[in-house]
This record gives sequence, structure tokens and C-alpha cells, in this order.
Amino acid sequence: MKIFVTRKIPQAGLDLLREKHEIEVFPHDRIPTKQEIINGLRGKDGLLCLLTDPIDKEVIYSEPKLKTIASYAVGYNNIDVKAATERGVSVSNTPDVLTDTTAEMAWALLFSVARRIVEGDTFTREGKFKGWAPMLMLGQDVSNKTLGIIGAGRIGAAFALKSKGFNMNVLYADEKQNEILERELGAKKVSFDELIKKSDYISIHVPLTPSTKHLIGEKELQAMKKNTILINTSRGPVINEKSLIKALKEKWIFGAGLDVYENEPKIEKELLKLDNAVLQPHSASATTETRTKMAIMAAENMIAGLNGKIPPNCVNIEVFNKKL
Repeated sequence: MKIFVTRKIPQAGLDLLREKHEIEVFPHDRIPTKQEIINGLRGKDGLLCLLTDPIDKEVIYSEPKLKTIASYAVGYNNIDVKAATERGVSVSNTPDVLTDTTAEMAWALLFSVARRIVEGDTFTREGKFKGWAPMLMLGQDVSNKTLGIIGAGRIGAAFALKSKGFNMNVLYADEKQNEILERELGAKKVSFDELIKKSDYISIHVPLTPSTKHLIGEKELQAMKKNTILINTSRGPVINEKSLIKALKEKWIFGAGLDVYENEPKIEKELLKLDNAVLQPHSASATTETRTKMAIMAAENMIAGLNGKIPPNCVNIEVFNKKL
């Protein structure tokens, strides 16, 4: 069968697909337009796409042969799953494999902001370091502080568990109780508002849905402590970026560490100028090991879908219930 891959992924995944199928990879190292995806999908049975690709109803209905869509990502809010289900097209993602890697990035951002690592690196490289000084680059301790987790699912829980060595008071806001965090860390489930007000460090780990868009805005930022550090490795639109810029400029909070942005890849120009924001290029899962595992998982999902089987990580299993 024929597969269209919207961007080059690690070779292990491509090799797995090539064993029994014909693949075409989008030749440019950039995000394809919707029309380019439609063009590439012509005559194809499978679509392997990225989170950055707009896979809407028009794309899904553009190719009658399309059987399955494999997303090279955990999130799939870029895919019209409802339309895919209506068409009888299975959709899959790559969960779990990037859990620890993303949690590690959240910690890297937290430490970078708290200890002003990026500022210090720039300061030193510019030749401004003239010797130890008692007031130079004062940051914040991480140990013994209150850590707030918004969304205690796979990644949020992994992030929280990694705080164990820092003797932190852990709060979490989630619809469900997380008994593991409560047992291992003595974590406490609290309301969203209480978490916002009491946490020194807040890390966001929720999917992007209508209810989580702009979950953090001006009201929430003003309710935070002056020493709060806000970390986001989930989805950019969860934070109102303009409100965050205002909060950082006016020192409502200490700082922010971001791996995702509201209008990605576009970033507000004012945000780029702020010293109390550490910015990463949506690279939380960017380790050789994890990206390779993601490629293999996406390929395995694709192969199952093409063979009429339920992909191991199918997100619309009702497609197969209909067929039965």
C-alpha cells in the first residue's frame, strides 16, 4: 500500500514502513500547507502526519482510498477525529513513549528560570563576569517549595514524581484523584484556584480543549505569588500569551519557561526580549531515543491500520465497532 509522510522522521520508522509498503516523504524541511498535504495524499492509503499539520475534514475526505492516519505525536488536536470516524478512517497517536522525556524538559525549564541559567550564560559569554559577587544573578531555591501540577495525567504525574529528591510540597489540580502521587509524595488534590494561589512553581500538563484554551490568563496570573515560576510543555494556547507578557514585564510573577506558544511557530516579539522567560523551540520530546521510539510506534500504528487491524494506540476505536 502507499503512504504519505508529511515530514522526514527518524529512519527506523521509515525503514519499518518500507519493508512492505511504498512511502512518499514530503521533500521539504518545513511544515507543509494543507494543499500540499492534499496533493501528497492523492492515491495513498495511509497518512503519517505531525502535530503541526492541519488534518481537517477537507484533507480527510480528499482521498477516497485513505484508511488510516498515524500521528507522530501524543496530541492529535490538529486532526478532525470526528470527520475521520465518519469516513471510517482510524486515527492513532504515540502516547507514553515521550512521558519521561517531556517531564525532564519541564524540570530543565524550571531550573533554568529559577537559577537564571540562560541569563548567566549570556552574561558570562559577553565578558561581563568580573568575579564572584554577593548580589550577582540571584535566583530561587527549588528544594522545600510548593509545586503545583495542572493536569496529573501521564506526563504531569511523571513530572511530579521527579520532585521526590527536592522535598517539595506537591499540589495537583485534576478531575481525577491520583493515588500514586498521594502515596509517593503526600501530594494533595486541590482546586485550580487554590493551586494558582499557593504554588511557588506551576507546571502545566493538560491537553488543548475548548475548556483549557486560555486556562491561564490575566486573572490567574495576578492571583499567583510574586515568586511564582510558570512552566508550559503542554500546548501553547493554554496560556494567553499577551497576558503572560504583561505579567512578566510588570513582575507579577518571577518568570516562565515555555516550550510551546499560542500561535506557533509565531512568537510574540515582546516575549523574545524578556530576560525572565526561558524559551525552547517545542523540543520537549527531542532526544534521539524518544524520537526514534515515536517513529517506530507511529509506523506500527500505520501498519496495523493499513491491514484493517486496530492500531495499538487508536484514538477512535469506534471506527472498528462500526465495521463489526
